[in-house]
Amino acid sequence: MIRILIAEDSDVVALLLTAMFEGEADMQVIGRAGNGQEAVRMAYALKPDLITMDIRMPVMDGFEATRQIMSTEPVPIIVISSNVDNEELKISFRAIEAGALSIIEKPVGLEHPDFAAIRGQMIETARIMSEVKVIRHRYPARKPAIEAPETFVAPARKNVQGFDLVAIGCSTGGPQALYDLLGSLPVSFPAPIVIAQHMSKGFVGGLALWLQSRTPLRVRLAEDNLPFEAGTVYIAPDDFHLLVENSGGLLIARLDDAPVLNGFRPSVTRLLSSVALSCGSGAIGLLLTGMGSDGADGLLAMRRAGAHTLVQDEESAVVYGMPGAAIAVDAVDRIVRLDKMPVYLMNMLC
Repeated sequence: MIRILIAEDSDVVALLLTAMFEGEADMQVIGRAGNGQEAVRMAYALKPDLITMDIRMPVMDGFEATRQIMSTEPVPIIVISSNVDNEELKISFRAIEAGALSIIEKPVGLEHPDFAAIRGQMIETARIMSEVKVIRHRYPARKPAIEAPETFVAPARKNVQGFDLVAIGCSTGGPQALYDLLGSLPVSFPAPIVIAQHMSKGFVGGLALWLQSRTPLRVRLAEDNLPFEAGTVYIAPDDFHLLVENSGGLLIARLDDAPVLNGFRPSVTRLLSSVALSCGSGAIGLLLTGMGSDGADGLLAMRRAGAHTLVQDEESAVVYGMPGAAIAVDAVDRIVRLDKMPVYLMNMLC
């Protein structure tokens, strides 16, 4: 039985969440906290398997509650957030930085056309997150985007091995993994980075801003027909597949509203498959933490095209679905720890 604590000051939202979870035979709501301070106290007393954490609450907000819980008695936390409030988005991603595992859109009424999709995502995420072994997370003082280690610094961008692009796919746990990875790359990184991250609709813009606060690279949402530039990170926008197209030797972004693939749009496999076609051996493909198998077939296509492929190791991944699926189909050249990836990529490119 998955024992869930709901931290939510809205009676309506708390009732919706309770109805979602109590409808599942393997889930039980063991309590509801009306503010962050109560959430901290109840987390210690009840020892839930999972907490859903609202962000804007009286007395103590969801970020501070997450920080206190994760630094003392850690438990898997899912942030429940509005995607239309910019300030709430910022606080939500700070909660991820403090150790929360995922952000999901605040549930809508039973009659809303998106209710079934949001409920399905909530239930699936709750089941998987409840099994994640979290560790104490000491939230550091906020730092500016870090400079690259001196061994990375070059007087100008160079790419002696001929890799034109790095393509990354991720899902659950991906935002924090991207935060750590991109924050350790130098401003002189000699290739563009394209990313497909599974995320609830409305949050990807906040993700880009949060990542920009950490990395010296430029971070932006991809736009149709936009040429890719070295030292820039391009993230697939909401509800579009991001593809890479070779236009007369120039790599450009294409946004495609074709049907979902593997349940997702953007699809990691669509991105990586397009990189296989457009770049051949001139690309690096990388799968980070994530549930499901999206990206495995795309990474295999890249490997068959001669690209270099790698995945995050199981120990450092929140969920090993996507990397594990790629390993299972023999799509992987190397398995690399997350904290070793920046050096690994720079060694491949420089």
